[in-house]
Amino acid sequence: MSFGPSRKMRAGGWLVSFPNLPGCMSDGQTPEEAVANGKDALAAWLRAAEETGREIPHPSQNPSGKFVVRVPRSLHARLAIRARQEGVSMNALVSAFLSESLGRTYTREKGGFHCATSETQPIML
Repeated sequence: MSFGPSRKMRAGGWLVSFPNLPGCMSDGQTPEEAVANGKDALAAWLRAAEETGREIPHPSQNPSGKFVVRVPRSLHARLAIRARQEGVSMNALVSAFLSESLGRTYTREKGGFHCATSETQPIML
């Protein structure tokens, strides 16, 4: 199973997430540490899914990773300011917001579970 690229975190660490596995993510201070922690998170997520009888999703059909969203100018301006404050691109910021929101929604509404192996918080938005 593949996963998307690590995303630079505000605190200087790296976040790894698995798009097909809701809530499965990890982080590390270096890209190598994040990948190693991500492998542990993946193993724990798969174990928990097996133990609880949760269906393990099949990998998606390689979506392009690109879509266009039209937003009000005021929201665009706020996103640009926040991205500049965080030192990341607007795409990276919006991706982090969406990823965090999807994981939180899945956990709350679907009774899913969160899987992470690091003691540090992934990203505080």
